Amino acid sequence: MEIIYNMFPPHIQKILRAVDDRDIEEIRIRIHSPVEIITTRTFFYMTTPDDRFYVITERDIEYIFNQLSEFSMYAFQEELKQGYITTRGGHRVGIGGQVVYENGGIQTVKHIRFMNIRVASDHIGTARAYVERLYKGNYDNTLIIGAPQTGKTTFLRDIARTISSGIPEKDIAGKKVAIVDERSEIAACYHGAPSFQIGQRTDVLDRCPKAEGMMMMIRAMSPEVIIVDEIGRREDAEAIMEAIHAGVTVICTAHGHSVATVKQRPAFQHLVIDSVFRHIVTLQRINGVFQIQWEESTQGMEFSK
Repeated sequence: MEIIYNMFPPHIQKILRAVDDRDIEEIRIRIHSPVEIITTRTFFYMTTPDDRFYVITERDIEYIFNQLSEFSMYAFQEELKQGYITTRGGHRVGIGGQVVYENGGIQTVKHIRFMNIRVASDHIGTARAYVERLYKGNYDNTLIIGAPQTGKTTFLRDIARTISSGIPEKDIAGKKVAIVDERSEIAACYHGAPSFQIGQRTDVLDRCPKAEGMMMMIRAMSPEVIIVDEIGRREDAEAIMEAIHAGVTVICTAHGHSVATVKQRPAFQHLVIDSVFRHIVTLQRINGVFQIQWEESTQGMEFSK
């Protein structure tokens, strides 16, 4: 949390440090409104020592944004076009304001007045038991489905870390893993170096579009397993098929509440219905408790590796 605290002006830092941060998932900032803190089970508004809501000012937002952009808005233009900035430690800050739309596309966002700081977390060993289920001499193509804040990225990161490091006591050797990290959330690279443990045999392509990144990794890094987060475009689906036909295992995540909802998305119809993925894992969160549902297809595509 220290990285997050340091984004704020000193007077807000002092208030935030008095809050129990163990279960904080988001800190939401809105101009002329109280600071909203969302935890695993509830939400509340930050209060001052005299029990008043602290209301965010324009000067507060300017300070926070300068810390986020390291006083160089130009350096983060590409991220601003996507509506977020990723900080050290993998924390993603969503932004809202006035969009500059020119020449058929978003050029930037200015007059930023809304921010959502999503607190990154890392839980080593979370996916280990499931990695053992994925392994049948080799790893099978796997799709992880979940709504926002169900732990998809955390789960995916631990899968990557475990596959890369191997499980010596189970006589499972580590594999060459390639992470295509378009949003800098899986490895959370800062100046090229991962902020999280990702395994000794893992290579990362940071802030690269997923479809292009998968092809670059196959050509340049000869991975055995590709890890990619939040696929959803048709070109992502096409790149996955290219990777699979090249003999590379693909493990990826997608937004959705269930397999049925994912099947309705055009980019996934071919991938799911034709049983490209041997394993489909659905993550859910009910009353703050995470649940995992596992489905295995007997028709998933297999290639010798």
